[in-house]
Amino acid sequence: MQLEIDYPIQNTPTVKFLSLASGSSGNCYYLGYGKHGILIDAGIGVRTIKKRLKDVNIAMESILGVLVTHDHADHIKSVGNLGEKLHIPIYTTAHIHEGINKSYCVTEKLYSCVRYIKKEEPTQIAAFNITAFEVPHDGTDNVGYYIEVGGKNFSFLTDLGEITPLAAHYINKAHYLILEANYDDEMLRMGTYPEYLKQRITGSNGHLSNNATADFLAENINEHLQHIWLCHLSKDNNHPELAYKTVEYKLRAKGIIPGKDVQLVALKRNTASELYEWE
Repeated sequence: MQLEIDYPIQNTPTVKFLSLASGSSGNCYYLGYGKHGILIDAGIGVRTIKKRLKDVNIAMESILGVLVTHDHADHIKSVGNLGEKLHIPIYTTAHIHEGINKSYCVTEKLYSCVRYIKKEEPTQIAAFNITAFEVPHDGTDNVGYYIEVGGKNFSFLTDLGEITPLAAHYINKAHYLILEANYDDEMLRMGTYPEYLKQRITGSNGHLSNNATADFLAENINEHLQHIWLCHLSKDNNHPELAYKTVEYKLRAKGIIPGKDVQLVALKRNTASELYEWE
């Protein structure tokens, strides 16, 4: 007589992505795999981070670390509390760590939670294989992150004045791309910002415009890029619809149809995105 044995069903871990906030008022992104995840930047309040994760059934206790891109306030507001009070390791370069502890907005300085990473040297956090790389911006030090997890490749480039060959290299490796589209050229030119600030934004260590991002993507998009999220949109010099339309127009001119050939989303500044999941 043959016995039938019921074996437990093994759930395949899913890769998850969530933007908790993206813009000049605060930035924070979640990347998860199975039961664990990491944050990229923490420029919004801890309570907001907890709530937006809880809204999609992600526990704060599942966060294994925070990767920091640079030491501007809208990216580091909560790293002190996350690191020293909740005991979550904070990963970034030595120079960025120095900048964080000098920042006016970090009242809880980092000590026990400090973890150093070096550019172009892979770091492993559980299933996440992470490579930091140089990007041109005006923080104390500035990096993007290329993250391999669950057979999927993510590239995060949230603040950069231009797309250098190194930045392009990591953009072109991505299946899933989070890339800055900070301002509309005409809105910035006609806006109320003082001239020195306009020059900072448009400089090679400032931010990417909608047009610069659109031009690069239209000329360099490849078949393995599946999803683009436009991030870090300016409150005063951009709109999500305008950023989306600018990139969409340039892609369509090359015969690439957003929604069909690649997914394209302009992230909101103060609200969370939907939770994206892939097996």
